[in-house]
Amino acid sequence: MGPGFDCLAVALDIWNSATIEIGSPRLSTKGHGSELPNNSYAKLVQRCFAIPFYMAGLNVPDVSIDCKNDIPAGKGLGSSAAAILAGIHAGNELSGAELDSDTILRVAAEAEGHPDNVAAAARGGCQIVVPIEGDYITATVPFPQELKAVLYIPDMPKSTDKTRKLLPPTYSRKDVVFNLGRVALLVRALSTGDLKYLNIATQDVVHQPTRVPLYPGMKNVLRAALSAGALGAYLSGSGSSVLALTNGHEMTIGYEMTDAADKSGLTGELKITAPTARGAYVAESG
Repeated sequence: MGPGFDCLAVALDIWNSATIEIGSPRLSTKGHGSELPNNSYAKLVQRCFAIPFYMAGLNVPDVSIDCKNDIPAGKGLGSSAAAILAGIHAGNELSGAELDSDTILRVAAEAEGHPDNVAAAARGGCQIVVPIEGDYITATVPFPQELKAVLYIPDMPKSTDKTRKLLPPTYSRKDVVFNLGRVALLVRALSTGDLKYLNIATQDVVHQPTRVPLYPGMKNVLRAALSAGALGAYLSGSGSSVLALTNGHEMTIGYEMTDAADKSGLTGELKITAPTARGAYVAESG
């Protein structure tokens, strides 16, 4: 979320699901992620399904995996976090490993490479996550019920790993202070419901200045969201999606974001959603 690089994320009410059954090996992905080569989304679910079996010292059985995805893949919206958690939860259920929620979060963060997306996807809501001594502390930030999320999702996927490697290895004291103040202001705004400084609180100089130029037209989409009345706007994760936090006029804001994208030569889709307090879960077992 904006300045909360690797330490602050929110779960949105957009879901991926995976149905996993022991039996003949088969992988299937429908919806977003089906366009990825070599069924890589379902293969990520499969790899993470095996983790609880390894941890319990058990052989990994052959399984069929059917994924149905509403989360766009490679767009900074946590699709890989959803795949990782789907696999781990299913593996935990079918292996009988009985991994607790803290262990699931830890192994999911190890699989993802950074903890923010998996923390929000695992616990739901807005989560602060702090690594400490090989583990993670999470804390839920209250999120105003009236806030919605307007997403402009361009047709231009990017690899988080690749965009992460472009980030500078060090930052100036000025930039660190800039982000620290805004993270504090963002947490305060969300937890109190005092949203008048949300535009300032979602500013960032740690990752967006490097990543936004990778997506031609993104500055115009961000600017259009704020001009149309969004309370704050930022590049979602590593991009390419833009997330605008709103409290009313969602269709107008979405229209202006889409119009700015069109005028910048971009194509994409618009989604209007909201945060969800529910994290990853097993819908049915047995």
